[in-house]
Parts: sequence; structure tokens; C-alpha cells
Amino acid sequence: MEENNLKKVYNCAVAATVDMVGGKWKTSILLHLKDRTMRFGELQRAVEVSQKVLTQQLKELEHDGIVRRQVYAEVPPRVEYSLSTYGQTLQPILDALYAWGLTHYTRDQPLAWEQCSKGIAPAQEPS
Repeated sequence: MEENNLKKVYNCAVAATVDMVGGKWKTSILLHLKDRTMRFGELQRAVEVSQKVLTQQLKELEHDGIVRRQVYAEVPPRVEYSLSTYGQTLQPILDALYAWGLTHYTRDQPLAWEQCSKGIAPAQEPS
């Protein structure tokens, strides 16, 4: 995400997509929000990231219209995060990334967190 109001120009749609959802934490955040709404603390524990990093990543995802932040006027305040309608269009991509990783990453070592997406089959090996 750009820090100023200038729009980036991309020569490749893949580069634009990776810039928007790439990075160390965004895919994990998106996978956790793929099937349900979560509160900040719950999401922080699930992703295992610092408050500062999670806050920044969520702000970027919200700015890009991928994540929806819902604030409830309660005491104490309650804030919930979910994928926006626009963000839900990433579900097939997240499923494909998970399936590819399940097939290729797990060849040599087990995943530390196998429950990140349920019900997705491994990718097919090339013939």
C-alpha cells in the first residue's frame, strides 16, 4: 500500500495483486478471516503477531477494501474484522495457495499449522 495518495501503476496484474495481499502476515490474516468474523485479540492470537504489526496490516487491508472493520458502540468497545465482499473474491486464490502449499511444502516438513483452511484438496502434481 502506498503511504501517500498517489496511485501505483502496474504493468502486471499479478504484481498488483501480490502488492495488495502479499507479505509475511497478510495471507495468514486473510486465511483466518476467510470463513468467519474475528475480534482483534482473537485474530492476534491466531496469527501470532505483535499488536503493532497486526494493526498496520489490518489498516492496509481495510484501506484496500479487502477487510471490513466493524466498530460497535459498547463499553468496553468491540471491534470485529471480516472479509469485505470485495475481499471474499480472494477466496479461490487463498484456496489455491493453500492447496499448492499442502502439496509442495509438506514434502520435506510438516506444517506447524495444518488447520488454516479446512476441506481444500492438495494441488495436482504435474503429469
